[in-house]
Amino acid sequence: MKIALLGAESTGKSQLSGELASQLRGQGQSVAVVPEVLREWCAREGRTPRPEEQMPIAQEQERRVDAAAAASQVVISDTTALMVAIYSAMLFKDDSLYRFALARQRLYTVTLLTALDVPWQADGLQREGPHVREPVDALIRSSLEGAGIAYRVVGGTGAKRLANAMAAIETTLRGGQP
Repeated sequence: MKIALLGAESTGKSQLSGELASQLRGQGQSVAVVPEVLREWCAREGRTPRPEEQMPIAQEQERRVDAAAAASQVVISDTTALMVAIYSAMLFKDDSLYRFALARQRLYTVTLLTALDVPWQADGLQREGPHVREPVDALIRSSLEGAGIAYRVVGGTGAKRLANAMAAIETTLRGGQP
């Protein structure tokens, strides 16, 4: 099972990925968490990637998911190539990553979209500000809907957010509609 966590910046994806992993491990599952390659890249390079660097970052995110899936029952990807594609389109007016990103997104068992209901926090690395959350959220939704990819929005804080995410995963696995 591959779980994709998508969402605008500062919506709790990383925290939720760790909480989901703990919850699923507690149920006896073998779980791997794949962190956000774009964040790692920005921290290492100290800058935003240029247009020609976007596709390799998206490909590396998905390569790591594939490697984790070969070794674990459950993979939680703290974002996917789709987020790289969206940011590339926003920053550089480059839509060329969408085809790859959406094809890869279809391979996830569950796609969760983190709601905008947690306070924005600066991370000193790559976050633009709270003003970009709504436009990014809208682009994620329109990209998924346009490609016919089902997703569930996960909101709430603390234990409630985790419970909502687990319920969304369980409902999706039972064949429920998003």
